[in-house]
Amino acid sequence: MSKRFREGFLSELFVLVLPIVMQNLITSAVSMADVIMLGQVNQTALSASSLAGQVQFLLNIVYFGLASALTILASQYWGKKDTRIIAKIFGIGLIISLFFSCGAALLALVCPVFLIQIWTNVPDLIEIGALYLQFVALSYFFAGFSQPYLAIMRSCERVKKATAISITTFLSNVVLNAILIFGLFGLPALGVIGAALATTISRGIELLLCALDFWKQDLLSKKVSDIFTIPKELIQDFIRYSLPAFLNDAMWALAYNMNSVIMGHLGSDIVAANSVVSVARDLVTTVGFGISSASAIMLGKEVGAKQLDLAKKDASSILFLSFAVSVVQGIVLLGISPFIPGFVKISPTAKQYLSGMLVINVLYQLGQVVNTVLIASLFRCGGDSRYGLRLDFFSMWCFAVPLGLLTAFVFKLPPMLVYFCMCTDEFVKMPFALYHYFKSDWLHNLTRDFQEV
Repeated sequence: MSKRFREGFLSELFVLVLPIVMQNLITSAVSMADVIMLGQVNQTALSASSLAGQVQFLLNIVYFGLASALTILASQYWGKKDTRIIAKIFGIGLIISLFFSCGAALLALVCPVFLIQIWTNVPDLIEIGALYLQFVALSYFFAGFSQPYLAIMRSCERVKKATAISITTFLSNVVLNAILIFGLFGLPALGVIGAALATTISRGIELLLCALDFWKQDLLSKKVSDIFTIPKELIQDFIRYSLPAFLNDAMWALAYNMNSVIMGHLGSDIVAANSVVSVARDLVTTVGFGISSASAIMLGKEVGAKQLDLAKKDASSILFLSFAVSVVQGIVLLGISPFIPGFVKISPTAKQYLSGMLVINVLYQLGQVVNTVLIASLFRCGGDSRYGLRLDFFSMWCFAVPLGLLTAFVFKLPPMLVYFCMCTDEFVKMPFALYHYFKSDWLHNLTRDFQEV
């Protein structure tokens, strides 16, 4: 243990990991609760909300990519203790987040049918999915403010506070889901509309908590001019080092979302099965992705403090830990797989799909976790975000997506074979990611000394 991990490494990492894992666990548990509750209504409600939820999925990837982009610079400036520049990085994040969030909210309100038709041509799914989008639209606007703020809080090691806000949000969501979907305490049973309203109200609670915390904290300036007066050099650094990470995640999300588009045209059974397996996989992989998020903060701080040798040693330990954790996660997923189909009311065909998809994801999550640690954490916190952009573009858009389209619509293979082909991307890119890690110099201090702005 002493050779693999330096003294104090595990305690330093897990101080960051544990709150993030708790947040990821609660998030996945709430998503699982959503699936179970809507699955008790009927398969059409479950499938329609899953497809309509792809808009939120795309936004979540925007937020994830933006959080990664902000962390690249903010964590290094936190290592340097330059909170003045961190406030301006927050300003950049707000501008980008609100651009996407407001656009999504407007589209969901004004043309929900057009949006849902991107993912399916089934009339029943279109009708219910469009209704869901109209009632959930305002939540996109709320999240546009709260998500970049939470990302900055984590970059500055205020992980516990950010996690407390997120946990409150997610618990509110699951309670409101139960009340509004099933009509508890004398309220009408709203079904899919209730799920959408629960999401919107809980996002409003999240924004309120973030606003209260912002006015109480003394880390970031509260002056609008301090936040949005951004030096040209900082914008250039963001474009050079952070924007590729943001584009990487957005491009990956669009490619991953193509899987939903493909499955949405293969029938309700495969869509319902995928909505369940995605949540089950997310629930199991909380520790692996928690390590990824925490390591980006930890290593970014070390690089910003000019402790490059320490960062390299810790990166090696993090990579080893990610392999070990992903193996354990795979064993857990395999162990619970026989029981998962019994929690939802789906057709026998959908249950058959679900069982096979769960087995495929035992291996898929291993590649997903390790690649995320390499690309989204280690490379990015060292300022090397362009390699991941190129690698994900190749593995998704030049391999997995074309393979999925060909097997589904040209060769017309069975849905399970199509799904298997779409899950090959992680193992196509893993050898290249590992090669880059062992052969390249990817750790760089990105901070500058700015004049007073």
